[in-house]
Amino acid sequence: MLELHDVTKRYGERLALDRVSFTVGDRRLTGFVGGNGAGKTTTMRIILGVLAADGGTVVLDGAPLTEADRRRFGYMPEERGLYPKMRVLEQTVYLARLHGWSAAAARRNALELLERLGLGERIDDTIERLSLGNQQRAQIAAALVHRPEVLVLDEPFSGLDPLAVETVQAVLADVAASGAPVLFSSHQLDIVERLCDDLVIIADGRIAAAGTRESLRAANGSERWELLMSGDAGWLREQPGIRVADFDGGWAVFETDSDAARRAVLAEAVTRGDVVSFTREQRTLAQIFTEVVR
Repeated sequence: MLELHDVTKRYGERLALDRVSFTVGDRRLTGFVGGNGAGKTTTMRIILGVLAADGGTVVLDGAPLTEADRRRFGYMPEERGLYPKMRVLEQTVYLARLHGWSAAAARRNALELLERLGLGERIDDTIERLSLGNQQRAQIAAALVHRPEVLVLDEPFSGLDPLAVETVQAVLADVAASGAPVLFSSHQLDIVERLCDDLVIIADGRIAAAGTRESLRAANGSERWELLMSGDAGWLREQPGIRVADFDGGWAVFETDSDAARRAVLAEAVTRGDVVSFTREQRTLAQIFTEVVR
């Protein structure tokens, strides 16, 4: 388990990170989201030791993180950093060798990973000859080829088409299932919502919200309710204590901050037809994000 406790970072007079604390659990995919300049990349670079924090600690499995620990990490920066003149397989094997793998094992890992990421037919191409999307896949392979025990990815889905996104999602899910804590940032909130187990939302260098998808939805629940019934739901417009937001035949979405009004709606609906469903509207991550960062 990777933990950050009160991590602080200043750039001159500007406070870039203000007592940032959160946990990335073993076997968990943790999405790290925030606007431009919110502090995501700075946080990741501190975890990797690229930057030094001005305060706070980063802890792995209960002990302060060491350089030896970081050698077992996998990291993908947002900026592409591969050697453009090197061939895909050659470079991936080379990076595995730098982490201590034998030539045979490094080649085996690289071939298996590149094939799974859809680069099996491009292994002899140089990086510069690849499309931007395929360069991104190669960058992901570089972060994974040594089978890291902790994985930190900065915008791994940038530039990927929908099929490539699905491929990378499956690979990352397998890394987490193997036991690794996985932290990744993304501006593509629909992907984060679909993939992650836990969410961390950062705004202006502070953690605005953190927890499982379910706990964040519960904490930022909507007061909008959805009713689907066999009869016409037009009577809702006359119901006291509610405001109808959308309506079509037997389906309606309404708002209320009164439990009594909500119970009255359900009781009335039962008398007017068969109630198919009556549920609180599910908030999306994009809605929660917009609300908590304001």
